[in-house]
Amino acid sequence: MKSGLSGKPGRQINKKTMKSRLLFFTIWMLFFGFYGRTQRSDRALQRQLDTLIKGFHGNVGLYIYDLKKDKYAAINADTVFSTASIVKIPILIGIMDRIRKGELDYHQRLTYTDSLYYKYGDDILSDFKNGSTIELSKVMMLSLTISDNCASLWLQGLAGGAARINEILDSLGFRETRDNSRTPGREAARERYGWGQTTPREMAFLMRRIVRGEVFGKDAGDKMLRLLSRPYWDEVAISQIPAGVFVADKNGALDENRNEILFVNAKHPYIVSVFTRNNADTSWNYQTNEAWRLIRKVSAAVYGYYNPGSGPANIMWEK
Repeated sequence: MKSGLSGKPGRQINKKTMKSRLLFFTIWMLFFGFYGRTQRSDRALQRQLDTLIKGFHGNVGLYIYDLKKDKYAAINADTVFSTASIVKIPILIGIMDRIRKGELDYHQRLTYTDSLYYKYGDDILSDFKNGSTIELSKVMMLSLTISDNCASLWLQGLAGGAARINEILDSLGFRETRDNSRTPGREAARERYGWGQTTPREMAFLMRRIVRGEVFGKDAGDKMLRLLSRPYWDEVAISQIPAGVFVADKNGALDENRNEILFVNAKHPYIVSVFTRNNADTSWNYQTNEAWRLIRKVSAAVYGYYNPGSGPANIMWEK
């Protein structure tokens, strides 16, 4: 009688066993590798942030990522928030996709028509005359620097629409970050979140991927960072960072939402992603609005934490 440990049948059983064990080991390693990464929380910074948000009259979501030490601090990091104008980063990615493919040229001239008119806020492009021409690069500048909504909707269309932008986001691994505008099937999401939606963690990771050149390569990533480094609206998070430090930033605001995402390339580089919603204070005074004050305090605390002794910039109403 042949032993079960020898001969052809025995070898088949051993191969199956080995495959099962290898699969189990792989899953085990992946799980605990991921688990280990999720445990790289910066507890000292976390305590500071927990204290800062106490008493805020609304909901706060934060994700702070330490690019130097691969650590983070988070509060409601996986909660979905309205992006407000931060949706213009996904729109930028959609345009960069077409530029890299040669379907658009950064310096090509475009013709503005009355059909593009969209007046919401203090936009510049919506005041153009029918038939006026402008470079694509300048439309991108208007979208990101002054957050021009008319320019941004034009770019969204040139990118292939929100559906195409969402395909790109999905291909990059983002599940909650979406452009909801003018897209069949996303009416309910638009009703709830507005133009766009994301989570603090996903937006921080999207910025991280841009910084690392993981969105269409390093050249495209560097270009996007330069475009994001020229914001007109610099009186909130950016105001707490010394002027000599490179910052790539996009903020967004609605009555009950104030948000900001920024990459700070200081001696100790980091990313701040902060979102608020259901804010009791819906005022538009930069000095006194509760959410904007909170974002400034978070920015100052994080910069000071990562760069001790450097000191944040002085803003008179935050003394």
